[in-house]
Amino acid sequence: MSAPTSNETSPTVLIVAAGRGLGHALAEQFLDKGWRVVGTVRPDSPRSKLHDLAETAGGRVEIETLNINEPEQIAALRRRLNGRALDLLFVNAGITTRDEHIPIGEVTTDEFNDVMLTNALSPMRVIESLQDLVTPTGLIGVMSSGQGSIANNETGLREVYRGSKAALNQFMRSFAVRQPEPARTLLVMAPGWVRTDLGGPDAPLGIEDSIPRLVNVMLAQFGTPGVQFRDYQGRTVPW
Repeated sequence: MSAPTSNETSPTVLIVAAGRGLGHALAEQFLDKGWRVVGTVRPDSPRSKLHDLAETAGGRVEIETLNINEPEQIAALRRRLNGRALDLLFVNAGITTRDEHIPIGEVTTDEFNDVMLTNALSPMRVIESLQDLVTPTGLIGVMSSGQGSIANNETGLREVYRGSKAALNQFMRSFAVRQPEPARTLLVMAPGWVRTDLGGPDAPLGIEDSIPRLVNVMLAQFGTPGVQFRDYQGRTVPW
């Protein structure tokens, strides 16, 4: 199922953190499907893959700057986008601790705060700030992780990362129940274990194995109101 359009040309997606990795791959996929793409990169980032994509996109890719951990930058982005209509808002953000095997009781406060801020609080700040730009029957999604599933946690490890994604999932459920009418599609997406800077070289999936399917899952869910936790194959993930 294709997304409804908010204008006379193409539907528009805003992808937060689209400069590289999964975010850049998302931008490529939506562009290939005929969408207009607004993607954000960090203000202090060098030239990114998104810039390369924009050069060949015939004006269908716009680049905005945003550090999602800076509330004033979120507010500034909201002002710059005033009057725009988004069919889809997707927040792609994720960091982990330097030592993925460190137990929760031994992680430093600063590192804990950094992971929770980037993975849980900041994505929700973006959503809360930009939600009114999303069309009433549009889609709002976040990049979570299968490791955010409490029910599926049978191995431990990556404890702070797991906790941050579980928190993000909980916040999205709270956001969903606050909506006056459940018309929008709200998706918490698990891309699988992918070979990226975050996933590492031993991950079994390439970006090309995950992201095209993840985008297809999102597009298939348009028009299904309420919040869902899905993986890149379309399977429901237990909370």
